[in-house]
Amino acid sequence: MSTLVIQIPPRRRLRAGGLAAMPEAQAPAEYAHALSPDGLALGAQGQAPAPALPKADTVVAVLADADVAWHRITLPKAPANRLRAAIVGVLEDALLEDAEATHFAVAPQAVAGQPTWIAAINRAWLRGELARLQQAQVFVDRVVPASWPDDPPYGHFAESGDAATADAGDVSLTWSHADGVATVRLGGLARALAPLPAPPGTRWSATPGAATAAERWLGAPVSVLPPAQRLLQSARTLWNLRQFDLARRSRGSRAVMDVLRQMAGREWRPARLGLVALVAAHIVGLNLWALHLRGAIDEKRAAAESAVKTTFPRVSDNDVKRAMRLVMQREVDALRLAAGQPAEADFEPMLQAAALAWPSDQPPADSLRYEPGRLSLGAPRWGEPQIAQFRSTLQPLGWRVDAGSDGRVSLMRADAGGTR
Repeated sequence: MSTLVIQIPPRRRLRAGGLAAMPEAQAPAEYAHALSPDGLALGAQGQAPAPALPKADTVVAVLADADVAWHRITLPKAPANRLRAAIVGVLEDALLEDAEATHFAVAPQAVAGQPTWIAAINRAWLRGELARLQQAQVFVDRVVPASWPDDPPYGHFAESGDAATADAGDVSLTWSHADGVATVRLGGLARALAPLPAPPGTRWSATPGAATAAERWLGAPVSVLPPAQRLLQSARTLWNLRQFDLARRSRGSRAVMDVLRQMAGREWRPARLGLVALVAAHIVGLNLWALHLRGAIDEKRAAAESAVKTTFPRVSDNDVKRAMRLVMQREVDALRLAAGQPAEADFEPMLQAAALAWPSDQPPADSLRYEPGRLSLGAPRWGEPQIAQFRSTLQPLGWRVDAGSDGRVSLMRADAGGTR
């Protein structure tokens, strides 16, 4: 699964002397990015405006070290819909900005009631960055920090000014350790922050432009880590800062929009033509199959009409075409009457069926009434058990039993609806 990692430019702040940098609302001209086919190996890198960023299955945005503040708290025990309010109650006195202007994210795999790390970011700024990318059809799945509290410690050196002339004054150190994350320029404060010798297991890296100054300050070699490689390294964290009101939603609709947008491109023109041809072929095929089925139905209807006319020579062609079933039933009834055989809904077969199912503990019926296709028997002393037994015996034989409120049970053919 391909992964696109985008570097969100650092938040604009006041510079030394009170001179303001570029306004926050102005969108960056280009985004530094890294593209990986599997999230591990670097496939491509570069800088591009948001609309020209490469497409990938997953998009991860990385925040600069100085744009994320870290707070260590005991995670409140609160339901998910009230967790943010509970975090605000714990951190309110420790925040430099108003709580409503701050976005919070909880460490992965945090457990309520246990100490955990909380990331704090300016909410309006982060929301604006995500909105600008979304307007360019770049949908960010995860937002991650460039560094996070870690043990063993990790130090990364990067040039603060011109990479070609980076010296100890132009290089900053991001120190990630078990007590938090701090970014400072090389100097006395950095010496106090990152003790030398460093704790066992400490890892050091530097951008290519800061490697010489970093080794001179550290007195030891460091691993050279280009910005694109560091983006991929940051993207592999379990952190996801898109939580609470900034949580990612509508991934399914985004996928549909991506597919539709891709299929509208010039490179998909042969596929679109093929799809149209396939749909047209299916429509033609379905019509041909419908014609074939219609012919088969006509053949079967003609065979049935021929069988009726052969069996009953006196039936006219018009009668056969109008209602074959009724004609056949009429002719069968005529043959049965000529042979002196009773129909199923005649009095004698219905009386035999009633006698077959009559409860053994009940006296004979005190009255009966026969209508064509319906036999009513007087059974005033029957209760629900006798009616249920009578019905369960006759129902498998194709009879329907109705119990009236006047103490009578009625018997009829189930497929005749009470008439014949």
